[in-house]
Amino acid sequence: MKSPNLLAGRSPRGPISLMRRVYKYILPEVRAELGRWRAKANVIPDLELRKQALDSMNAKQFHCEGGGVYAAANLEQRHVLIPLIVALQTISDYLDNLCDRSTSLDAEDFRLLHQSMIDAVTPELPISNYYALREEQDDGGYLAALVEQCRNSIAELPSYRHVKNHVVELVRLYSDLQVYKHITHSKRESELLNWWAQYSSRYPNLKWNEFAAATGSTLGMFMLFLSATDPSLDAEQADAIRAHYFPSICGLHILLDYLIDQAEDEIGGDLNFCSYYDDQNTLNERMGQMVQAARKSADELPFGHFHRMIVEGLVALYLSDPKVRDQYEVRRTAKLLMKGSPWTRVFFWLNSHWIRKAM
Repeated sequence: MKSPNLLAGRSPRGPISLMRRVYKYILPEVRAELGRWRAKANVIPDLELRKQALDSMNAKQFHCEGGGVYAAANLEQRHVLIPLIVALQTISDYLDNLCDRSTSLDAEDFRLLHQSMIDAVTPELPISNYYALREEQDDGGYLAALVEQCRNSIAELPSYRHVKNHVVELVRLYSDLQVYKHITHSKRESELLNWWAQYSSRYPNLKWNEFAAATGSTLGMFMLFLSATDPSLDAEQADAIRAHYFPSICGLHILLDYLIDQAEDEIGGDLNFCSYYDDQNTLNERMGQMVQAARKSADELPFGHFHRMIVEGLVALYLSDPKVRDQYEVRRTAKLLMKGSPWTRVFFWLNSHWIRKAM
């Protein structure tokens, strides 16, 4: 595979240089974008839609901050990447709140809501009323404005044509997951298994819960956006990025999230993909395999050092979360996953002593 010029001479070479860029450029600009969307959310006429829009940004700001790290690999194009990443992630988080704390359990309602994410990355599709199947209707144009922001940013990506089909595929998979995981509890597992049956032959090394977890990540979309800032990107390179990010890196991302949320999800009765392993030893073994698969995928991509930092940063970010300390089995899993990479320990230290103190 020919190496793209995208990251040559631009991407940070190590954890310290990456975090310097993140703190100097990325976090301030991501937070400024979120401030702009908060201002719009504050005037949403419908009280329930306003509440969920604001709650999603307040509770999940770190999703946008984490996604913004991809702009650190091409600072010259961060004026395109940051608004795009923040807008798409904000749609994702807002819709997750609408479905998770919903006045509805209607799968068609959830699917129509998530059509907005598909429209956001498919500029030729018309914008419609995404609230047509629910009681709450008037968001003052908030969701449509987020969709338009994505489209406007995408128009500035010189190679979007090469990544578009992959981005749309990942968004459709994400949307499917959100529909099936939020329907009534008695139906969600059977619907998820039926969905998995359509893809199981393509991913013989995965279990159904691992595939489902991978579809819940937006990292593959963000990496494809980053790659599309490179005018020399070709279809072969775009194919390789998609194949290396999904399912391995994407799957690790969301399984780590579920790993540390096991206790609170059990209390809340929420679906947790880590709970579907037969026992703790199996969970530890599969998580270890996911980490190794993600590292291998990262190393095989051009400028693998950047992708490897993403993987090690993910492991460190989640395993340094305070939630880990209160869960004995998760602490044991964390120790196992931390082995084998000095970079993980560097990021763990940075996150524990630098990042979280600045939050």
